[in-house]
Formats: sequence, structure tokens, C-alpha cells
Amino acid sequence: MQMSDEFEIFLVALPGLEPMLCDEVRALGFAGVRIVPGGVALRGGWPEVWRANLWLRGATRVLVRIGEFRAFHLAQLDKRARKFPWGDFLRADVPVRVEASSTRSKIYHAGAAAQRVARAISEELGAPIVETAEAVAEEGAVRVMLRIDDNLCTLSLDSSGAGLHKRGHKLAMGKAPLRESMAALFLRQCGYTGAETVVDPMCGSGTFVIEAAEIAAGLAPGRTRGFAFERFAGFDAQGWAAMRAGGAVARDPGLLFHGSDRDAGAVRMAGENAERAGVAAWCEFSQMPFSDMTPPEGPPGLVMVNPPYGGRIGNKKLLYGLYGALGGVLKERFSGWRVGLVTSEPGLAKACGLPFAPPGAPVAHGGLKVKLYRCQVA
Repeated sequence: MQMSDEFEIFLVALPGLEPMLCDEVRALGFAGVRIVPGGVALRGGWPEVWRANLWLRGATRVLVRIGEFRAFHLAQLDKRARKFPWGDFLRADVPVRVEASSTRSKIYHAGAAAQRVARAISEELGAPIVETAEAVAEEGAVRVMLRIDDNLCTLSLDSSGAGLHKRGHKLAMGKAPLRESMAALFLRQCGYTGAETVVDPMCGSGTFVIEAAEIAAGLAPGRTRGFAFERFAGFDAQGWAAMRAGGAVARDPGLLFHGSDRDAGAVRMAGENAERAGVAAWCEFSQMPFSDMTPPEGPPGLVMVNPPYGGRIGNKKLLYGLYGALGGVLKERFSGWRVGLVTSEPGLAKACGLPFAPPGAPVAHGGLKVKLYRCQVA
């Protein structure tokens, strides 16, 4: 691994949120950023790979494109895979899993293609091969991704390992939790920058509140977890340690972030998660129904809420009254505040009686398609 190496870096996005991820990447100062199918691409070296994993809140994972060649049949794929300089990227003592996909190509059997590349790595480099996705985490394997499109074989490494929504400190979760990556991009879509308070009246395990507090405190989302790139050949542990240390330095945001829930267990979990994340000093969690909530002292901020919606939790026919009551509380007590509401049902959003703008793109969540509804309370 040479620090001067440069690659195409592909940031996998939640479908529907690619523009928000692109905005985040540009705001962090990455160069040559563009939206591509499935995510965002840029060029950079290993420091950019590390920084993307450490600092990006909205990416699902970071893939590094390490090479490409054409192959029209399995024998040709086998020959070219054996000539590839695997030792520049992989270690012989670290297990490898190869995953493949194929579209519009002479090599149409993705499983056979993955087997050929895996055998080439095993026999040319000597690295052990793992066969199942479950074994990747169990054995600390790294993933090689082979994509064959129109007979062009592209090789990538998954530099992240576990999905980037797994920050490393959210151990307690309630029902149907929102992924941290989705929550972060929804906050961004609502214009949140860390300069205002955030209130979540149905906070569950505290995802919106904790993400908002981390952003305001300037903490890197990946500061407490490990990454697959730490097991790549020639990894510079000292350089990475210096970069990661910079992401763990918090600044006092001078704000409090508020979450409440009628479920005592959810409030307890949220507090524990905030403690592990190192932001408990700036988070307040209370057990109460949303009907009892009042705005905190200070200027208006942002209410972010992910209420139940039918197929996710409960019967949606019973939820129209809940949404109507929520909208009533916001109209009565939160004048001047912005609202971001996540739901899968346009009718439920309408039941709030709030002046929502047309919603954002649908985003897959828990087997449903949810949208973000935004407005400012008059």
C-alpha cells in the first residue's frame, strides 16, 4: 500500500439519498465528487479512503476500485485474475471473501466467476478463502467485489467492513430503529448544520438526537469502530491513528438536544447510547407522551420525528388520530420551528395538518418506502 496510490473511490448510498450524500461529501472537502448510479464517486488515495470511512455520516460503505480488465469467458477471467497484483492490496494471513455480479456479459454465472477469482487469490497469494457472508465478520475477512458489466471486470475492495451506520456505540435499540446513516442525511435534508437544537418527541433509541449532538460537537462518526482497511497489505497504522485521534476531539456545542418517549425502556436505552457516544452531557432524554412536550428555552430549532406507520409498527388505521394530535401540539406550541417527519404513508403526514412541502424521494426502510416531509410551523 503506497500513500501516493490513487483510485476511484465509490461511496455506496441509500437509494433516494444520493444527492444528500453528495452534498455531505463536498462539504467535507473531497475533490472530483459526482453522483453515479448507486452512490457517489470521487478519486483519491488511501488517506481519502480512511477519511471517508471516518467522517462520512450518510454513506453505507466505501469501496476502492483497484483494477479492471476485460474477460469474455471463465478461462480468460482465471488467467487475468492470476496475473493481478493481489499482494499490493491483500495479506496472505487475512481471509478473503469474493462476491461477484454480472450483467450483459458473456460470463453470466456470477457464482462461477467468484470461484475463479477466489481460487486465483488462494493459489497465487496464499490467503484463506471464506465461503459465506456470516464468516466475514466471524473470521475478520476482507471482501473483494467483482463486477462484470458488458464484459468489463471491475475489482473493488470493501474498505469499511461492517456497514458505516454501525457507529460502534449504539448497542441498545428499540422497535424498527432508523439507521444512523439515514437519520444523518434526513437531518442534512432539513438544513441541520449543528448550530441549533433538535427535539425528537418519539425518540426511541435516540438516533436523531445523538446524531445531531455528534454533528454539533464535531465528532467523527467512525471514531470508535474498526474498519476493513486496517487489514489491507501495507496499512499505515501510525498514520491512521493520528487521523482517527483528530475525529475524537469534541467541542462544546453550547446547546442541548432533547428526546422524549412514552416508553421508559426506550428513554433508558437512548441515555445509555448517548453515554457510549460521549455526548450525554448535551442530550436530555425524558419519559413523557408527546402531548406533554414543550419547546426548550432558546430560539426555535428543528423537530425531527419518526412516528409509527402502519406496516412498521401497529395498525395504521389507528394512527391518524396520533398524527393529528402530534400536528396539533406542534402548531400550538412550536411556532417558528422547522419540522422533519418520516413516514411511509402520505395520508398520515396529511393528518398532521402541517404545511408540508412536497416530500423527498422514497427511501427503503424496514421493507417499506419512507419519505421525509418538511415544513416550518407558522
